Order: sequence, then C-alpha cells, then structure tokens
Amino acid sequence: MKKFFFIIVVSILLIGSISFYLIVNNGYDKQNKIILLIKEIIPSSVSRKIRDTIFTIPNLKERNNFLSLQVEKYEQGLEGNLFLNNTIKSNNNIDYNIKEFFLPFPRLDTRLGWAATKNSRRAHYFEIVKDKVLAISGVGQIIYFQKENLNKKKLNQIEIKNNLKNYLKSKKYELIGIRDLFIEDDYVYISVQHRDPNGFTINIYRAKLNFKELDFKPFFTPNEYWPKYNVFSGGRIETYKDNKILFSIGFAYVKSAAQNKNSLLGKIISINKDTSKFELISIGHRNPQGLFYDKSRDLIINTEHGPKGGDEINLNFQKSKEIPNYGWDIASYGTPYSGEDFFKKSHAQYGFVEPFKNYTPSIGISEVVYISKKDNFNTTKNTLYASSLRAGSIYIINTNDDLNEITKEDRLFFKSKRIRDLEYDEDLNAFLILFEFTPSIGILSLNN
Repeated sequence: MKKFFFIIVVSILLIGSISFYLIVNNGYDKQNKIILLIKEIIPSSVSRKIRDTIFTIPNLKERNNFLSLQVEKYEQGLEGNLFLNNTIKSNNNIDYNIKEFFLPFPRLDTRLGWAATKNSRRAHYFEIVKDKVLAISGVGQIIYFQKENLNKKKLNQIEIKNNLKNYLKSKKYELIGIRDLFIEDDYVYISVQHRDPNGFTINIYRAKLNFKELDFKPFFTPNEYWPKYNVFSGGRIETYKDNKILFSIGFAYVKSAAQNKNSLLGKIISINKDTSKFELISIGHRNPQGLFYDKSRDLIINTEHGPKGGDEINLNFQKSKEIPNYGWDIASYGTPYSGEDFFKKSHAQYGFVEPFKNYTPSIGISEVVYISKKDNFNTTKNTLYASSLRAGSIYIINTNDDLNEITKEDRLFFKSKRIRDLEYDEDLNAFLILFEFTPSIGILSLNN
C-alpha cells in the first residue's frame, strides 16, 4: 500500500513539474487546452517565479541558444542568411516547407512585457513590390532584396537611406514605433506613432519609391491624441478603390471614442491619395491589426484584438451607404482583464455587426489575407489566412461562396514564434511571413 501511495505521489509531482515547465518554457503552444487550464489555476506572477528559480538551468539553456542565434544574426550583417529549412504539418496533416532568413532588425524582448515602450519599436513590416521585397524596422530602418533570393541561401539585403528620423527630430517628436508599410503606384506609405507635447498620436508619411533614398513627407494627420502610451493604435494601410487607401486606427484606450463619429479613434477610414481627404468606412473597432481589400467583391476584411478573448475577423461588404458599427467598446465576446464583465455578447441584438469569426482565448490576431480562387497553393476557393502573435500560428479558414459560413478550419503552429506580417505572392506560390522574435522573414510553401 505504501509503495502504491509513493508511486501516486511521485507521479503527481512529475506531472506537476512537467506542467510547470511547459508554462514557463517559451516554446509551448499557448492555445493548448491543457496549458490554458493550468494557466487559469497558476497566476502569472507565480509562473514567472518558478521560471526564474526552479527552472533556471533549462531556462538559461534555452536563452543561451537564442542568444547564440542573435550573435549569428549580428555577425552576418545584411547578408540575410538562411538559417532554418524545415517541414511542418498543419493540424489537418498537410505538409508545408518553411525557410527562414535573418533580418538585421532589433529583436523583441519578451521579458519586458507586451506593454513596454521599447518593444513598441520592435514591430517590423514588409511589402512585396514587383521583383523586390522591402522591409522596415520599428525604428525606421529600411532594407530591400530581390524576391528571387528567397530561393537561394542569402537574401543579400541592401539598406535604403531615409529621412524619417531627421524629420521627427526636427519637429521634436519622439518615435514610438512604425505601425505599417505599404507601397502602391510608386509611393511608399508608412504609419508612425510618435509622442509630442500634445501626447501620443499616429500619422501617415509618404515618399516617392526610390531604392537609394526615401524622402518622407507628412501625408495624413488625424490630429487625435491620447495621454499615455498603449498598444491600441492600429495603423494598418491597405489598397482601396477610387484612388484611395484604407487606414485603421485603434481606440487608443480612450473610452467611448470608437462609438463617437467625431473621433477617428477606433475607426477604419479611406483617404484620397491626391487630396488626403478622408471618409469614415466603419466604426466600433478596438485595435485593428490586419486589413485586406478584395476588389472583386468590394469587400474589406479586418482583424482586431479583443480584450481577454474575443479576437475578431470582421467582414464589410459595403452593400449600403450606412457606416457599419462593429460594437467596441459596448459589445465583445471577450471579457475585461479584471472586474465585472459589462460587455454585451450578442452584437446583432444591439445593432452591431457580428464578427465573422472570433477567438477565445485570444490568439493575438495580426494580418489577414483572403484568396478567392483555387491554385497550386490554395486547393479550395474562398480561404482566409489569419496570422497571430500570441499563438504563433497561421489560421486557415475555408468558407462557402457567400462568405457567410465556415466549411473547414486548419492551423499551422510555429514554435516560439510571433507573426507580425503576412503576404501571399503568386510568383513564388508561397506566403512570406515576418517573425518578430529573431526577427526573420520566412517563406512558406506546400510540400509537393
């Protein structure tokens, strides 16, 4: 009997130790149901103490491996070396190949926490333009490389000079971080969050496309300010119709601003590329992190972070002249991080647009891509690809022809990754992915 009791106790301790290790180890799947249950039981403050005491040795080993990778990245400079080439399986057992190349940009420091101002400058973006790929760091460094180099062992990156830092300095603006990069009609657009004596704000700057030097000038200024730094700024730029672009702006933690049509916070707007005049496209947004426009359907797709849960994918078919309202900060399928849950759950019941898809627990949803046709990569029509930060994944959603019903779902999980940006390229028949831990740029293709 004593022996049996001893075995039970040892087994419980062993399971508990493994569970603790999974929680404090950076490589675990944050969407795993068992892990989520354990994390509900164990406060984050406790798990951090366990990480820094009981699991000091494995944690240091993992950190040393990561720092070795950082040294390798630093030493190779702008070469953009290939450092990973693996096969991965989706949840539905579809084989993909992922290759990763170094980017020369500063790495994200997860130990500082998601609300750290320093990490605000660690969000990097890229854009494909014809036979080249441009990427911008969170502090405004811009590089490019030939797209064909993604099939080689080095990207051979070239830096493009730009005037952004000098311009901000001349205005006595403090750079908080880049929020997107977009290129259209030989113009480069960037969204920039800065702080000045009025507080925090986000603007768009534009430069004529030039691979030697970019001269950025103010293109759009919302003149909206908020008093304290937060991560709810939005900032995505996307193509649109009628010589306009789309721009998403977060609610910036300003209560009721997303429901106020006199404020641009919590909105998606269109901006005329010639006049910089804007129009409201939709309201009631929290923090739109992904934006996509499909011309054939006249459809705007956006993704946005919920509070604790309730990350959303929203569809705007623009079938009427009414400005759709997506409910924030009244309706959400998430809950507050503390205190009573005051959010309305049903959106439609209160006159808001229901999200096409919501994720609880949160996946830290980021960019979204919609592919309407079948091809060598996409074997099913009408497929959404949504990337995620917290979950380190690409979520694949197949829909019916009317985009009002989900027919199948799949998921690609990348261990110890956060995905900031995502774009499909027809020439390569592959997705380009920006991973922000290292950081690196990945190319994802089907294993045929």
